[in-house]
Amino acid sequence: MTTVTAPAADDQASTLRRLIDVGIALSAERNHDRLMERILLEAKDIYNADGGTLYVKDGDKLVFTVMRTDTMNIKLGGTTGTKIPFPPLALYGADGKPNHNSVATHVALTGQLVNIQDAYTAKDFDFSGTKKFDAANNYRSQSFLTLPLKNYENEVVGVLQLINARDRSTGVVKEFDVARQSFVEALASQAAVALDNHQLLEGQRNLLESFVKLIANAIDRKSPYTSGHCQRVPVLTNLLAEAACAAKAGPFADFKMKIGRAHV
Repeated sequence: MTTVTAPAADDQASTLRRLIDVGIALSAERNHDRLMERILLEAKDIYNADGGTLYVKDGDKLVFTVMRTDTMNIKLGGTTGTKIPFPPLALYGADGKPNHNSVATHVALTGQLVNIQDAYTAKDFDFSGTKKFDAANNYRSQSFLTLPLKNYENEVVGVLQLINARDRSTGVVKEFDVARQSFVEALASQAAVALDNHQLLEGQRNLLESFVKLIANAIDRKSPYTSGHCQRVPVLTNLLAEAACAAKAGPFADFKMKIGRAHV
């Protein structure tokens, strides 16, 4: 039976204020890696969870985006620069049937939150991979809280999974209190909107870039004398900027700028 322990009034007020601050911060964040990382870290802190994973839905797959496990010092994805080595989770099997074996894929498919007290006694999902990981790393995965990230159209755009809620006083692993779920669900809603907005902006950037490339190619093809001109100019500009940044003496000795390689 899940224990329901209502947070103290002061704790509730503090968490609500933090949710407001986090919502503002998420809406203003333009860096994708920092955005993903902030979502997971804030959710972990609400429950003092030992670990967590943030998945982003990409077509019919869930892609590992950020992973953290404090006691094992695992820090992957996000701003760490270290790629997550695990393959995406398929939402459908080879036969086209929905994959409800994994709790993460189940949540992505149904859009429903799942709170598991102990993975080793859970009957509805396959935790064989979790148990193998625990055996190989001397770890014990116990409580799981997995919830969907839904955009304004109620579509699942990602999944947030927290592992092993810990008592803040003793550090003992416990189940995820139902009373706090509303806070994490509120954070998930804010995160989904921020993620959706970020993806929309990225789509607009890609569309604009494609349009500019289309115009440039049309100009290049208009005359054999200007062929390739629009492709060569950004490359040459980057080379000039790199040379200026590399200068140790002369008028460009103090010249510095962030250089991105041109797409050709």
